[in-house]
Amino acid sequence: MLLTNKNRLIEMLSSALQSLAQERGLAEAPAPRLERPKAVDHGDVACNIALQLSKAWKLNPRELALALVERLQQQPGFDRLIASCEIAGPGFINFRLSNSAKTAVVSEILTEGTHFGELAPGATPVASAMIEFVSANPTGPLHVGHGRQAALGDALANILATQGIRVHREFYYNDAGVQIANLALSVQARLKGLKPGDATWPEQAYNGEYIAEIASTFKAAPQYQDDIEAIRQFAVAYLRNEQDIDLKTFGVQFDCYYLESSLYTDGSVAQIVGDLQSIGKTYESEGALWLKTTADGDDKDRVMRKSDGSFTYFVPDVAYHTSKWTRGFHKVINVQGSDHHGTIARVRSGLQGVAQKRGWDIPKTYPDYVLHKMVTVMRHGEEVKISKRAGSYVTVRDLVEWSGGVTPEMTPAERELALQRGRDAVRFFLISRKADTEFVFDIDLALQQNDENPVFYVQYAHARISSILQQWDGQASDLAAADLSLLQSKASDHLLRRLAEYPEVLSDAAAELAPHALAFYLRDLAGDFHTFYNADRVLVDDQSLKLARLALLSATRQVLQNGLKVLGVSAPAKM
Repeated sequence: MLLTNKNRLIEMLSSALQSLAQERGLAEAPAPRLERPKAVDHGDVACNIALQLSKAWKLNPRELALALVERLQQQPGFDRLIASCEIAGPGFINFRLSNSAKTAVVSEILTEGTHFGELAPGATPVASAMIEFVSANPTGPLHVGHGRQAALGDALANILATQGIRVHREFYYNDAGVQIANLALSVQARLKGLKPGDATWPEQAYNGEYIAEIASTFKAAPQYQDDIEAIRQFAVAYLRNEQDIDLKTFGVQFDCYYLESSLYTDGSVAQIVGDLQSIGKTYESEGALWLKTTADGDDKDRVMRKSDGSFTYFVPDVAYHTSKWTRGFHKVINVQGSDHHGTIARVRSGLQGVAQKRGWDIPKTYPDYVLHKMVTVMRHGEEVKISKRAGSYVTVRDLVEWSGGVTPEMTPAERELALQRGRDAVRFFLISRKADTEFVFDIDLALQQNDENPVFYVQYAHARISSILQQWDGQASDLAAADLSLLQSKASDHLLRRLAEYPEVLSDAAAELAPHALAFYLRDLAGDFHTFYNADRVLVDDQSLKLARLALLSATRQVLQNGLKVLGVSAPAKM
């Protein structure tokens, strides 16, 4: 990808600043930053570096801004990039890009196509990264919270990939411990004919109807035997398969499924505990083994091994993250529910102890976390009530089918189209808010085919452009040769500026682990297109003007398509 106009201007500003600094015998100047002015009339980009440096350089900010502009105008290529610049207020520098600089993005998009906005593989200091997400306990179906994780994690993985990073997707199965024991106990109780509410129904058992389905399937299986270990293995395998089906329906795939149980069988947990004991990071109290997490900023020390000899749940987590490090993943991002916030300090503290023992340089902030808040589902104007006691909740499968309007009467082809609509809506909706904010998922809104539905709004922009280009029925080579200098209207200017922002939107979203920023951008891009389409007629009699506007639309369609693909959402040609 070529340097963006913004980056070229930053390079020129940096060169001019260093030149001024050397001339005055001053220290190196900081890197300048460019911002988009709030008012369009103020220009395309603005810089306040003169205000920042005026005190240290002992110069009036306007005088410094003037000196900087004079030095900038001497930079090679400045006149081709910048049409005009002016000093405003106490020392802001406002720049207006030349028409050729603005329209160059169209040619770049048409040339790079599906790769526009991407960096070449390995073009970033972080060559590889692991994203762990969903990681649902195999004790029940995937619920809407797991759906939010799946959408966030998969989109984030795609965004990082656009920045030249090799991404490894991993799902961690908690297939050991108390919850799995309760799962086996629940299925065993159903096999005995018990059900929730019965006097002898185990208090800790899972109450969902899916437990009865597992029991019925197990009883009909050739390997049926009333053995708790056999029941446990069957139930875990059954639910893992169900979760895999849901993930496939949702369009999410993983490179690795890592089993918690393997950390016990290969001795990793025991080794971690031994490492931490050997460096004095643990102590015994009240029959339990404690980890000194307060030494790493936790509010209190934490129990590692309980008095009954079992380990608390964060201990295998430390062993698991040690495995991540030894497998070469020194950049790790965990996408989890906000209820995991309390485990962050414990896991990091344990890892620092392991690093001390083994002589590793694990950053204190390793791993990174993206924590998401809960999702409330609304349908027919009312909240969908769920009950943990009854074992009922909204599953990912429910959400996709409801959002796509799936009905039993549909033909297989109709059902597949409806499922695609549902997948698109669920993915876009669950990504369209910051992860750390609670989200209300409105099924009725997802079913609407109008501008109020954000995913429909973006997809319709793509379909509308596809229809216009089909109506034109010309050659791509004609668009590549279009005279883009004819794009001079206010509406086209807004659209051009929005297209040029796409690479930076991707890089910022990757740096800030913020997939929602791309969803916001696509809505804005769709809005700028609709405004342009309503203001400037495209299929005009003037052949040159028509080709220029069609080239702009083709570039817009390409960016919409690229962005939707990153989010895991389809870009239909017809709607």
